[in-house]
Amino acid sequence: MRLRPLAALLLLVASGSAGAADLVVSAAASLTDAFQAVGKAYEAKHPETRVVLNLAASDVLLRQIASGAPADVFASADQTAMDKAAAAKAIDPATRQDFARNGLVLIVPRGNPAKVSGPRDLGGPAVKRVAYGAPASVPAGRYTKAALEQLTLWQAVSAKGVLAQNVRQALDYVARGEVDAGFVFSTDATVARDRVDVAATVPTPTPISYPIAVVAGSKQPKDAAAFEAFVQSPEGRRILAGFGFQAP
Repeated sequence: MRLRPLAALLLLVASGSAGAADLVVSAAASLTDAFQAVGKAYEAKHPETRVVLNLAASDVLLRQIASGAPADVFASADQTAMDKAAAAKAIDPATRQDFARNGLVLIVPRGNPAKVSGPRDLGGPAVKRVAYGAPASVPAGRYTKAALEQLTLWQAVSAKGVLAQNVRQALDYVARGEVDAGFVFSTDATVARDRVDVAATVPTPTPISYPIAVVAGSKQPKDAAAFEAFVQSPEGRRILAGFGFQAP
């Protein structure tokens, strides 16, 4: 399995050198580690297929697909991005299914210098910067905004906001101590548990669910459907659970 940036994927299409057995999976950044493992397991069962992961914020992936970037499968971190994909006719709606759930957490650098114990502490003078995904394009950011609005804290926290291009960038800001706290998915915090601490689990107004679908323009829809089925198979679910994802 290989990870390739968008530029490399576009070059493959332009040159006509993309292998017939390359299955391009555009997946939300929070799925990075889990889908690397899923891809390897899928390739072991389908040695004729090479899984190529394209990882970014869900809305960024949608824009890539809508612009003609090669993709066979789209896995989003929220329903909003997938709704946009459906509205743009970028996916086959008959293949859309939810495959995982997640949670939102407030994280701090190891040692918690600002002594943050929950969202309400973020308004205090000890907290200068709070990282989260840009709500306009990052599902984790949308969940964060909705959760803070529910707590009537959005105005106070957004005034200190450091916007990230995806949830893993928000995670890195906290891990490097560049901000006092940040909001990420619980699975992201688990991946970086040696670099960040979880200060609190943050309830969200709507469940954090992950949908997956075959891309409408896929040149190999049968293989794409097979990958989607594998993600939802008992083996696929075990792999996802190993990275902290819950069943849908």
